[in-house]
Parts: sequence; structure tokens; C-alpha cells
Amino acid sequence: MNTLKYLLAALLLPSLLLAGAARAEDADSDAALTLESLLEAVREGRVGDRAEDRERIARFRAEQAERERLLAEVRDRRAELEDRSAAMETRYEENDQAIGELEERLRERMGSLKELFGVLQQVASDAQGQFHVSLTRLEYPDRGDFLVDFAGRMGQANRLPAIAEIERLWFELQREMTASGKVMTVAHPVVTAEGAERTLPVTRIGLFNAVADGNYLQFIPETGRLVAFSRQPAERYTAGLKALERGGDGPVAVAVDPTRGQLLAILTQAPDLVERIAQGGYIGYAIIALGCAGVLLALVRLLLLWNETRVVHRQLRDTAKPRPDNPVGRIILAAREEDAPDVETLELRLGEAVLAEVPRLNRFLPLLKIIAAVAPLMGLLGTVTGMIVTFQAITLFGAGDPRLMAGGISQALITTVLGLCVAIPMLLLHNLVQGRAQGLTELLKQRAIALVAARAEARREAVAA
Repeated sequence: MNTLKYLLAALLLPSLLLAGAARAEDADSDAALTLESLLEAVREGRVGDRAEDRERIARFRAEQAERERLLAEVRDRRAELEDRSAAMETRYEENDQAIGELEERLRERMGSLKELFGVLQQVASDAQGQFHVSLTRLEYPDRGDFLVDFAGRMGQANRLPAIAEIERLWFELQREMTASGKVMTVAHPVVTAEGAERTLPVTRIGLFNAVADGNYLQFIPETGRLVAFSRQPAERYTAGLKALERGGDGPVAVAVDPTRGQLLAILTQAPDLVERIAQGGYIGYAIIALGCAGVLLALVRLLLLWNETRVVHRQLRDTAKPRPDNPVGRIILAAREEDAPDVETLELRLGEAVLAEVPRLNRFLPLLKIIAAVAPLMGLLGTVTGMIVTFQAITLFGAGDPRLMAGGISQALITTVLGLCVAIPMLLLHNLVQGRAQGLTELLKQRAIALVAARAEARREAVAA
């Protein structure tokens, strides 16, 4: 029985093993497919990476070989240049030594000619500087280049100057001296005061000034141009310029600036009369207005007193026919109208008539005197005001720039001058008007006394008869 069991088990066991193996084979086949594909992918990746690495290594080795070749070429070039540099240094030292020997030989052979180079260089340099700022540069513009080149070559002292060059240097100096004594007229572009450039006949006065269209011109050496001053000097300086430009055989008086325009530039900046008055400010204008009013009043009073004097003298020539249009006539009429028999009453009446005429003759005299006294005080007020302005400018900006203080100082000085210019004539006019009035007053007094004396004499004769 047991043997049968064993036989059955032996028969069933292979079948079971075959069935399990079949199921395991199916599972292993699926897993094998996945692993084999992964292994194949890894193998292909390794093969690709190895090929790329081999390509990169080959390229690197090729570049390394190229750089080694370039490095070798650079090293060879450096060695070649080092050899060349050493050769050139040796040659430089040899040439430097040869130059020193040649210069020494040149100095020995030149001897006293070396001083000639120095003199010619100095003369040419000085002449070039003078010609550069000279008005004759307008007529001879090419000489500057020659002098610069000649002075440079003489400074090198490596070649003797030619006789023609020395003669030309002498000729240019002589021509400049000759031109300094001439008055020449040439056409040249001029920048006018308005900024426009016009070609005008320019009259050169020696080496000092240039004139065009009756105006002084300024020569600008930096640009080589003639520029008209923005404003011209006073009339007394420009009066003879037109006559100079017209020419003629006779002498013409003109103002010449020996500084070649510097004094003219200063004169053009000097203020004229209107600008001077404007510097006085409101106080200056008030002083001028007061002075004009005083002068006008004094002239009117002088005219009236002159007319009164004329009428009085005409009345004195005909006292028999007194007229009421003059002081003497009115006094005579007052004497005739007085019927008092005593002389004392007549004297009082005539004195009253004379006193009635005095205020009319002395009218506005106190006002003229006040104007003469107030004008310098107003000038003093302007002076104090100007000094205050000056001190304020010093406080704000310091005393480094005098132009900042010029306004206050100008006001201080101009108002004082204006005050004195008004006070002095007003004082003279006041005395003149007062003298005229006093003369007429004394004449009236004399005539009144004469009338009283005539009445007293007539009364004495009547009493005696």
C-alpha cells in the first residue's frame, strides 16, 4: 500500500513541476524582455558616449597640437625680436656715440658761427612776435610763416642760413620800420558794431590805429580780423577821422593811440554826460530839476527887473508926465496926490509908497537863496546814500572786485558834483538878481527924497514970499 502511494506521488510530481515551470516560464519571459531592452539601451548609450568621448578627445588633441605649434611660432618670433632688439640697441649706442662725435666736430667747426644762430633765432622770434600783433599783418600776411620756420631752423643750429634768408629777414624788418611812418588805405573785411562783416577801405595810421568810415577799429591778433568798437570815444577824438580818410596834401589832426588800441578800449568804456547823470540816481535827477527851476526863475526875475529898469529910466527922462506902469511914476503920482502942507507927512507917504514897491522888486529872492543852500545838502545826501550802497556791496561780496562798489561810489561822487554845479550858479544868480532889485530900490529912495526936498524948497520959497 505504501508502495502504491509512493508510485502515485512519483507520477504526480513531474506533472506538478511541469505546470509550475510553465507558469514561471511565462512570468520570466515578460521580465526578460524588459531587462533585455534596458540592457540594450544601456549598451547603446555606453557605445554612443564612448564614441562622443573619443571624438572630443581627438578634437582636444588636435587643438592642443595647434596651440603647441602656435606657441612654438611665438617663441621663435620672440627669440627673433630679442635678437633684433639687441642688435638695434647696439646700433643705437653706436649711433648715439657717433652723433656725439659729429656734434662735437660740428661745434668745433662752427666756432663763432654758433653765436650767429642765436642772434638770428632771437631776432626772428622777436620780429615774429611784433609782426603778429602789427596792423601791417593785414597787408603782408605771409611773412609770419617764414619767420616761424626760420627761427625754428636757427634754433636747431644744424644748417647755416642762406644769404637770401638773411636778406629777407632784414627786408621784413626794414619794411616794418618804413610802414610805421606811413598812412595807407587798403580794402579789408571789417566786423561792424552790428556784427555784420563788410569790406571797407581801411586807413592804417602807422602801426598804431586803423580807421574805417570815421570810426576807430580794433585789431584782434588771435583771429587777424578788424572789429569796430561797440561804441566810439568822445567826439573830440574822432573829429578828424573823416578828413584823414578823404586824404589831402595838408596835415590833419587826429588822435593816435600809441598803445595800439588799449587806450581807445578804455575811452570807449568811459561814460558820457548822460550816463554820468544817470549814475546819480533819483537824488541826482532831483538836484538837476531843482537847479533847472532855480535858473529859470532867476532868468525870469532878471528879465522883469531889466524891463523895470528900462521903464524907470524912461520915466526919469520925463518926470513931468508920470505914468502908473513903473515904480518911479507911481511915487511921483503919490507925491502929487498928497495935499498935506507939512513935509513930514509927505515924507511918510513917499516912504510908504517905496516900501510898497520893495516886495514886488524882491519877489522870489528868498526862494533863489534857499535853492542855492539846499542843492549842496542834497548832494551830501546822495553821497551818504552812495556810501551806504558801497558798504552793503562790501558786506555781501567783499572788497576783492572794485567793480561791485563802482555803482555806490559813482552815486556818491556824482551827486556831490551835481549839488555844487547847481549851488554855485544859483548863488551867483541870486546875488545878481538881488543887486538889480537893490539898485531899483535905491533909485526909488533917491527919487522919493528928491521929491520931499523939492516940496520943502517950494514951501520955503512960499513962506519967504
